[in-house]
Amino acid sequence: MTEQASPLTRNLRRSGVWFVASVLVLAVSSVGLSRLLESETPAVSLALDPFNVDALIGEIAGRLSETGDGADLDVLATKAKGALRFNVADARLYSLIGEIEYRQGEKDEAFELFDQARKLSKTEIHSLQRSIDRSIEVGDLSKAVAEIDTLLRRWPDRFPVIAAGLPAILSNPDGYQAVLAALRIEAPWRSSLFTALGKDPRGLRVANQLLLDLAGSSSQPTSKELSAVINGYIRQKEYEAAYRLFLFSLSDQERTLAGYIFNGGFEQILSGKPFDWQVRDRSGLEITFAGARDAGEGDIGATVRFLNTPVKNAALQQYVELPPGSYRISLIASARNLKLPKQLFWSIRCADPAGEIARFDIPEGTFDRRELSLDFAIGPSACPMQLLRLETAAIAESWRFRYVGTLVMHKLSIERVSS
Repeated sequence: MTEQASPLTRNLRRSGVWFVASVLVLAVSSVGLSRLLESETPAVSLALDPFNVDALIGEIAGRLSETGDGADLDVLATKAKGALRFNVADARLYSLIGEIEYRQGEKDEAFELFDQARKLSKTEIHSLQRSIDRSIEVGDLSKAVAEIDTLLRRWPDRFPVIAAGLPAILSNPDGYQAVLAALRIEAPWRSSLFTALGKDPRGLRVANQLLLDLAGSSSQPTSKELSAVINGYIRQKEYEAAYRLFLFSLSDQERTLAGYIFNGGFEQILSGKPFDWQVRDRSGLEITFAGARDAGEGDIGATVRFLNTPVKNAALQQYVELPPGSYRISLIASARNLKLPKQLFWSIRCADPAGEIARFDIPEGTFDRRELSLDFAIGPSACPMQLLRLETAAIAESWRFRYVGTLVMHKLSIERVSS
């Protein structure tokens, strides 16, 4: 016969179960809270869970970014090595210990640890960065570029840090060829590279050469890449180089649209490049292009629909390069119920120094294929590049001045005339 437990014994047993359950809940809660805090406050996270390796790594990395003191490095090394006993496959710990060794002057031992980290994880960020530095230092630029490619494929947000050293790599023939090879296989950081080089006066020449070399490969430059470098030349006021690169970039189809105005018939070929049409996102109007290849005769050109609201500033523009001389700008246009409370006009402005050279107004009303023109002149050496803009004269978006109706611009051209 089984002996029955006394009420006191049963209560103690229940209390024991409750206590164990409470401890388990507290432990699970501490681990969960530790995970929650490991990124922002790793020290607090470690107090809650001393075995949270992510929090430990965060704490050590944070301390390394703040200290250069040797005693502190010894303490951090002890912590990292202690964690390594329970996390022997964590590449980050080898990398942190390697960084501590590096700062203590033990570079050979440091790079052995960095190499071990790379064996465990080829994209471990810190060991990769140190390896890139070492490859550049010893002149192995092909290896450096391969490592940069690995780093940026995994950590694309690190590009601004890497970008600072790329002009030096590209100035070396081996480094240039290594970068070019990476671009030819569509490295995902390719577009970022041209953007960075376009903003760096030292990088424009090499960016231009990269574009030329890519043009002869199966991986052609994109409009975005070309625009980045063309805009870089414009910012540096190297207008001739900017325009030459634009002309070089034209496809066989685009070359048929070239002239003093590119694509004056407003065909649906918009590359986004500065010497092509730039369509501004403006409230109060819609602009659509319908070129001769895919539109009826009545709607060939650019259609501007005004939506009965105020319209301020430019809606359409492109850079042009007109040598000194006399010119005539001509527009063939149609309109339906066009009401313009403030002027709508084409202007030709000097880009440098800024200033208006000429403008001609577009009339109100309804008309069909009306021809408008204006003669103007570019003075000798006065204006190396110009900006052609369709804009309004409104200086404030007042609802008293609402634009209404439709304008179809069939053809816009500039031709040289005898002075």
